[in-house]
Amino acid sequence: MNIMIVGASRGLGRALVDGLLADGHAVIGVSRQQPADLPAGQGAQLQWIAADLAAPAEAVERIARAAPATLDAVIYNLGVWEEKAFSDDYAFLEDGDDAIVDMVNTNITATILLLKRLVPRLLASSKPQLILTGSTSGLRQSGRPEVTFSASKFALNGIADALREGFREQGLAVTALQLGYLNTYDGLSVPLAAAAARGEGELIPVHDVVAVVRMLLSLSNASFVRELVMPALRDERF
Repeated sequence: MNIMIVGASRGLGRALVDGLLADGHAVIGVSRQQPADLPAGQGAQLQWIAADLAAPAEAVERIARAAPATLDAVIYNLGVWEEKAFSDDYAFLEDGDDAIVDMVNTNITATILLLKRLVPRLLASSKPQLILTGSTSGLRQSGRPEVTFSASKFALNGIADALREGFREQGLAVTALQLGYLNTYDGLSVPLAAAAARGEGELIPVHDVVAVVRMLLSLSNASFVRELVMPALRDERF
């Protein structure tokens, strides 16, 4: 399969690159900069596109020029949040206006513009799939106060719903993954048991998300997962 991963340089995105490459897929990674530690010897199996989606118009044109004509799956994993998000120091009224605009451009504007260019390439596949990495912060009554990040993840749900209905007849499967707090410190090279122990049940190992994505990619074109909510086991909000 030809799989594009947007937001691929670190954390979950990098784990997806490593895992799907190991499965034998052709992977196109997209991030602001190409990582210096990419695995050697991948040849045509791994392509990297450097583009900064904080400048949406320029970035999407660069990606569109470099992307293959046919994509079997796009995993959209990009998302930025407030400087003090997920900490006791977060305060909405202290968020700068420019920072809010930049977040909206990166998380919403860039997403819509890029998917507008990538969906036709997905529709050229016999089994097109779009996986959008959302967040439990984008669910109703999430229990989180981060205004702009939460709003952008709510928007991602709307994008998923609209694309799903707009291209259902063309066979496009659109899945929203609503993820809780991730352990992004431990990549796939760390044993699963050790990664799961970090955070004492309050962090999801990236290994588990990669396993879910593998499952989604393995489904037939007769079914799909519309939405999957995946919090940590001890996340008391869920």
